[in-house]
Amino acid sequence: MQYEGVLRKMQTEFKDPVAYYLVFPEDFIHMNLLLDRGLSIRFLKYQCLGCGADLPIFRQGYCKNCFFEQPQAGEWIVHPERSKAHLGEEDRDLEYEKKVQLQPHIVYLANSSSVKVGVTRKSQVPTRWIDQGAHEAIEIVETPNRYLAGITEVALKEHVGDKTHWRNMLTNRVKDEDLFAWREKLKGYIPDEALDYFIADTRETEIHFPVLNYPKKVKSLNLNKTPEFRGTLKGIKGQYLIFEDDTVFNIRGNEGYYVALEIL
Repeated sequence: MQYEGVLRKMQTEFKDPVAYYLVFPEDFIHMNLLLDRGLSIRFLKYQCLGCGADLPIFRQGYCKNCFFEQPQAGEWIVHPERSKAHLGEEDRDLEYEKKVQLQPHIVYLANSSSVKVGVTRKSQVPTRWIDQGAHEAIEIVETPNRYLAGITEVALKEHVGDKTHWRNMLTNRVKDEDLFAWREKLKGYIPDEALDYFIADTRETEIHFPVLNYPKKVKSLNLNKTPEFRGTLKGIKGQYLIFEDDTVFNIRGNEGYYVALEIL
């Protein structure tokens, strides 16, 4: 069976284990059902998520022009502390920025490769943690806008990491942490503007992923260098497909790539 379309990050359901779906315009694939099955991935062309043109993808699924023009790729996405919608100031599209920035946001701790701090919209909990491959996470504060969450993250990352070491995450070189204890330790570093939004009553969320075998030494699939790949699917973690030969393929990292996917 063959599917064809532009790659977007897999949709997920918070189940035990997480359920993954690769969605195309006319159909979708429940990826969990393909474990231990052969897959072929063939790169056909680019399709920018902004303009739809067959132009090389620059970042986040966008061609270079769209990356610097689309509001969905604004600097405040990666740097929430630079959000300005709460001040009524436009970056690229004030209406869009108000819609996304002026809603509840969560500052959290997640353990994917080690303990890290992060920010996400409340509506994206626990999706964001799943996408990062975190096997445990806990909320710290819930703010009314993205800016307050952003300045909180900046303050806390002086004392804890803010990056996922993706190779460690994929090889499962992680250890359980007491995230509640971490949260209590970091409470004293929350900025005064956000301290009232500290979540007093919360607990860790545990996440289990559909992985039969973890790779011993990760090999990343680059469609520009290897436009066609075949392998046996052995797991899914974060937004990565894990294959039997230790090859991993980052679906989210290849958004905007138009591919043919065949189940062998």
